[in-house]
Amino acid sequence: MSAADFTQQDWEELKAQAVEVMQRAYAPYSRYKVGAAARVDDGRVVVGCNVENAAYGVGLCAECGMVSSLHATGGGRLTHAVCVDGRGAVIMPCGRCRQVLFENGGPDLLLWTVSGVKPMSEVLPDAFGPDALDNA
Repeated sequence: MSAADFTQQDWEELKAQAVEVMQRAYAPYSRYKVGAAARVDDGRVVVGCNVENAAYGVGLCAECGMVSSLHATGGGRLTHAVCVDGRGAVIMPCGRCRQVLFENGGPDLLLWTVSGVKPMSEVLPDAFGPDALDNA
């Protein structure tokens, strides 16, 4: 499905899957649950939720779980993604997760942000990615 073919209803369905998985997040310390869902270039949808840890710095963001699911179920490229908080509101991924999303979707990955749908090239301008290593 191309970016032009992705309708508002498609975005809402993707968000609903993020909300559903967010309810399974493990966030006993911050109580800040996050869910993420993305469409893959082959039509699959992958999801992830945050998983906290008593050693605070080793928690897993929802986007990381989603990307792990991407690779565990056959790989591919993310084309559309959204993240939500415990109220179901769209949120911005943290900096680390923006990098993870860029790595797995590239500059054309469309992300539903707090200020509308944007390509990763705008969310993470001048991103460091696999192409940068080709010049090393």
